[in-house]
Amino acid sequence: MTTTTGAHVVRDWRGVDEGWGRLAADFATLSEPDNCREYVAVHHRLGVDDGDRLLDVACGSGLAVELAGLRGARCAGIDAAARLVAVARDRCPDADIREGDMHDLPWDDGAFDVATSFRGVWGTTPDAVREIHRVLAPGGRIGLTVWGHIKVSPGAWALSPFRLADEPTVANQAAMVALGRPGAGEQLLAGHGFVDVQRVDEAAVRVAEERVRAGLPLRAVIAVTGYLARKP
Repeated sequence: MTTTTGAHVVRDWRGVDEGWGRLAADFATLSEPDNCREYVAVHHRLGVDDGDRLLDVACGSGLAVELAGLRGARCAGIDAAARLVAVARDRCPDADIREGDMHDLPWDDGAFDVATSFRGVWGTTPDAVREIHRVLAPGGRIGLTVWGHIKVSPGAWALSPFRLADEPTVANQAAMVALGRPGAGEQLLAGHGFVDVQRVDEAAVRVAEERVRAGLPLRAVIAVTGYLARKP
């Protein structure tokens, strides 16, 4: 089911599990571990520490939640894919992991000190930022990552099959990654009330490049852009 809100097409969040959930095991074991440096870099920049109440939006199979928990945070997470949520709950039995819609977060106002989302908020889902702002306490910190400049990334070849999709799907892909464009993420966060917005370009890429070794699977380097901000 789809509905149109302004320029954005909003799909029923319950359909996400069909796309992501059916490959939950592959994502959790093969894909998500490649994001570890990205998660750790953002947690470090946000100063995630003992006692922080942290929410990870679009938490997938829960690896970012698990890593935040190791830093002492009291964690929660939400994802639209039921089968990914099941993996996240197994990984993080002490965290409050829920299946649901990031546009309607099931927590009270000001419930969290920190919120993260790793390529979970897209150019096609900007209103999720409003909900994240609502559940953050005054002074709360947010860290988002989005796709950077994919076409000039050394590993762009790895994503080339996406160009074989039909024209509307390719156009939607372009809209999804639009938050990586200069000024786009800053404008989105400021428009929803965040201050001290910082753009962190390709931090995860630089960390990965330092550790490339012959024979290790770190060849498909994709540019990632991060945003850090604070609720006043």
